[in-house]
Amino acid sequence: MNALMERLGLAALRRLDPEAAHGLAIRALQTGLAPAPGPITSPRLRTTLAGLDLPNPLGLAAGFDKNATAIAPLSRSGFGFIEVGAATPLPQPGNPKPRLFRLTEDHAAINRFGFNNDGAETICARLSTRGTGIPVGLNLGANKTSTDRAADFARVMEAARDHVDFATVNVSSPNTEKLRDLQGKAALAGLLEGVMEVRGATPVFLKIAPDLTADEIEDVAEVAADAGVAAIIATNTTLDRDGLRSPHAGQAGGLSGAPLFEKSTRVLARLSTLTDIPLVGVGGVGSAEQAYAKIRAGASAVQLYTALVYGGMSLVADILRGLEDLLARDGFATVVEALGSGKEDWL
Repeated sequence: MNALMERLGLAALRRLDPEAAHGLAIRALQTGLAPAPGPITSPRLRTTLAGLDLPNPLGLAAGFDKNATAIAPLSRSGFGFIEVGAATPLPQPGNPKPRLFRLTEDHAAINRFGFNNDGAETICARLSTRGTGIPVGLNLGANKTSTDRAADFARVMEAARDHVDFATVNVSSPNTEKLRDLQGKAALAGLLEGVMEVRGATPVFLKIAPDLTADEIEDVAEVAADAGVAAIIATNTTLDRDGLRSPHAGQAGGLSGAPLFEKSTRVLARLSTLTDIPLVGVGGVGSAEQAYAKIRAGASAVQLYTALVYGGMSLVADILRGLEDLLARDGFATVVEALGSGKEDWL
């Protein structure tokens, strides 16, 4: 019955404007209308990421719960960890609507939200009352009108450091003009230095774009290591539009979902040859096989978001059950044993 209700609910949501549907999905979580098995775990699935104990390696990527209003139900949805935000120092409305597009034929989405959020003060107040549970991180952003975007990241970090288990520097969103310029070697080093100065004991992650050149990936690996970054998230959305079939393919913004899987996994595998920093694989994960491929390409943990639009919250449990079976099939007693075992396939 629950599976049928979820399928009917997803069908109804897909008839609505995508952003309105997302708002309803958040409300459904808040009112207990979504699957809530609790964190799914087993000795084979249990793992660690940058010193954080995870019941399983599957996390929720930033962007789903931008304003940290559904942490409790999301923590009961089966995930091993969740990331909320992005948060900017000041509240901002983001870009004009429409700014979210379903690419149903491609199992993908394009968004150009532009860091719409309630602001760091409000979001951190919500995080401060979240209680205990699975690790929760905050994605850090910069205001569109800021004259010092590097300083914005440090401001949000300072506000959040006592209320989160990790924080992610997001210089890879394509929807804030010139934000990706901060991935350049000198600019990124300076930005990370400011964030690290105010982080306290909170691990800092770095989220990068899938559209970097080989030289730029090497620079990111070097700067991240020098700065003491605890993990690298590979990757954010792409500006690439190759092979899309949807009529929305020409919309401006970042592309996420199934078409990103190959590109993001190649960046992940390349990074795994350049650094010992733990990696989080994200981009196009919609099945146990794809989560497993990310782990075998070098990811200590995996995140998803867009696949939930098409598969619903029950997808979390489906992926984790399938992942356990795949690990067992190949003789791996733990996720860590499988880490990087297939990276050559992506290089």
